[in-house]
Amino acid sequence: MLHTLVWLFLLSIFTFAATAGFNSTKGFYILFVSLSLTNVLIFYINLYFIIPQTLDKRKFFLWMLACLIVVIGFMAFKYGFYFYMYKLSGLKIMAKDREMSIPDPRNLLINSFIINGFFLFLSTVYKFTVDWFFNEREKSDLEKQSLTAELAFLKSQINPHFLFNSLNNIYSLAYQKSEATPNAILKLSEIMRYMLYESNDSRVALEKEITYLKSFIELQKLRFKGNAYVVLEVEGNIQNQYIVPLILISFVENAFKHGLATDEKNPIHINISVFENNLLFTIKNKKNNQNKDQTGGIGMVNVKRRLELTYPEKYRLSIENREQDYYCELYLNL
Repeated sequence: MLHTLVWLFLLSIFTFAATAGFNSTKGFYILFVSLSLTNVLIFYINLYFIIPQTLDKRKFFLWMLACLIVVIGFMAFKYGFYFYMYKLSGLKIMAKDREMSIPDPRNLLINSFIINGFFLFLSTVYKFTVDWFFNEREKSDLEKQSLTAELAFLKSQINPHFLFNSLNNIYSLAYQKSEATPNAILKLSEIMRYMLYESNDSRVALEKEITYLKSFIELQKLRFKGNAYVVLEVEGNIQNQYIVPLILISFVENAFKHGLATDEKNPIHINISVFENNLLFTIKNKKNNQNKDQTGGIGMVNVKRRLELTYPEKYRLSIENREQDYYCELYLNL
């Protein structure tokens, strides 16, 4: 349908331009429209028959040979049609007040050769342009599907990783028969509800993500029986701001896992600053040299990869593993 509209539009323009200054004779319109439709036929013969059987199969010589046959064949057809219109049809073709004569055969053949070749070239360019855009779109779709699958895999690792650590903490409370165990289970339930149901979108409200961080911190404080010291500062307007879900939790989790949270003079210090559409997240914790995780973890590797996929060229991560403390600074262009 689109092709038909484009050709009708072009044909109307060319007909108007070609007939300017000529008498409106029936023969002239028949000649011009017929030759225009012949050029359109050349375009589609190459597009739907010659190219699929030759160029698409990398048969370049056959394509050139087929194009030459089409050019010569339609040269002969056009010359014959000119002769018929001028000599045999009885339809006069007028140029102003004079009847037109048949063009010089040599000029007619040269012009026909050039025009036929042009429409073959045009259809070839069109074919390769359409194929290029189609391949690019298909490539883009495949890349998006691959990235979506990788992000889904990375996110799926967060839940069991977090759940494993939290259950260990709750087990420790239960083993000690702590009265904080029921509250810890309740907090874990709230956190898991957010992780499973509210964080499925590619972006979530920054307010919800911060609420989730606060719940996580409260859960950790229960584990330390209220002897965990954390300072969480939120600056700027966090409303109507959105962030990739669960992108900050790994930094906070690592601070509790590897840091010293029970030093009142050196609390875990977390700052979230929002300015315009930018977020600056910093976290600092004193090292706990007696609490080294020998098995390692997937948390930081996971979050770095997610940042690369979800904030390409829109984030800056700085990690300083200093002698006495550990400092992370994450800048995001939301």
